[in-house]
Amino acid sequence: MSFALSSNLTGGSMKLREIGEFGLIDKISSQFGRSEGTDTIGIGDDCAVIPFTNRSVLLITTDMLVEGTHFILSEVKPRDLGYKSLAVNLSDIAAKGGVPRATFLSWSLPSNLDVSWVDQFIAGFKELAQPFNVSLMGGDTTKTIAQISINVTVLGEVKTSNLKLRSHAKIGDIICVTGFLGDSGAGLKAIKGKLAFDSRIEKVLEAHYRPFPQLVKGAWLAEQADVHAMMDVSDGIDSDLRRIMKASNVGAQIFMNNLPISAELRSLSQDYGWDQDLLACTGGEDYCLLLTVDPGSFPSLSESFRSKFDTPLYDIGVVIRPEAGLRYLKDNREVLLAKSGYDHFEN
Repeated sequence: MSFALSSNLTGGSMKLREIGEFGLIDKISSQFGRSEGTDTIGIGDDCAVIPFTNRSVLLITTDMLVEGTHFILSEVKPRDLGYKSLAVNLSDIAAKGGVPRATFLSWSLPSNLDVSWVDQFIAGFKELAQPFNVSLMGGDTTKTIAQISINVTVLGEVKTSNLKLRSHAKIGDIICVTGFLGDSGAGLKAIKGKLAFDSRIEKVLEAHYRPFPQLVKGAWLAEQADVHAMMDVSDGIDSDLRRIMKASNVGAQIFMNNLPISAELRSLSQDYGWDQDLLACTGGEDYCLLLTVDPGSFPSLSESFRSKFDTPLYDIGVVIRPEAGLRYLKDNREVLLAKSGYDHFEN
């Protein structure tokens, strides 16, 4: 059976930059719906979810990294790129509270690329795969005459009772993150600005090039019944929160004074005139977890989280009614961001 894009999907003369990444996903998902079967979840979450055993579901996630869009070939070490290519996918599995089981790598490479580059890329990929006992089990390789493209797919598994979805947020929930926001975005600014290297730059570059997927934290949080919605921070909380809001039909209020910002980002922002709050909200690629928690349970859950992981569960906002949309407050005053979170076609 052949499949052709309908005029409704292509939008006639409308350009992708006009509808943005979210609009494109909506157009595609409208053609396929939720997926067959009430226990199967397709487009619209960090992972596809398919029934697997009586007690567990299969998680499938895939991400593409494209030269010039996601990485600058001359600036990134191939070992770091291999590491990050797997990390961004494992982060999606973490967002579902899952355990990774297998991974697949497909890529387009130029024929004049040094074999040593490939060796280093695979070494970085393996460096992250081994601690989580996840094997590279296949993929595809093609030639490109232009930019390198890298696509990684990861299969994972989670107990059905532990599965966390974007659609589970409830009005009144506390909005939390599990790590600093904005460091990766600062790392990208340092790369593009060719800033002089120091210990602060080293820290934000590490956040950008080598994010550590929070699989252990995700699995623990997934076991907590009072954790409702959960996803990872890939495009910045301004974009990612909107995904939760849409899936759960809720609004959100963020207290910018509560945003977890590292000492390095604060110092760099002061020296270079960066807006640290804007970076924290829209920088993206932080790959910590973004979740909502029952307000009555938050104090005890936060204490348990700190005790287990020796790091805070950062309270940054509250889930509110959908008609309020996404609001930002600083010093008890509503503020508007100078830009929105990352969108592949608008940014």
